Amino acid sequence: MNDEWGHDPSVRFMRRVFKGMEEAQGRLLANVNLSPVDVRLRRWRETARELFEQAWPVASRSGVAASEEEAGVLYAHCLARILIDAGIKIPQDLLPHHEKISRLVKEVKP
Repeated sequence: MNDEWGHDPSVRFMRRVFKGMEEAQGRLLANVNLSPVDVRLRRWRETARELFEQAWPVASRSGVAASEEEAGVLYAHCLARILIDAGIKIPQDLLPHHEKISRLVKEVKP
């Protein structure tokens, strides 16, 4: 199979962003002992994605989450926020420390 899209820099960037988001999600779920097949996760992931879609343009414009790695951190903070709102305990030291991203997520979803 010839992946013509794979040569496009913007497609390659987005693939790395999605990979970072998946890795961040995996680490977060493993560390809070949530099974990846927990039926509640679908709704939580959708809500986290919606929050990420609101926060990422703001973060990108302000230079807070310009890299693929920072996009993964942003998604982790979005997912954590949704899990916390659902009553899941998230230890403070579990999330990558990034004060600007943390503040941004709180601004987008007070």
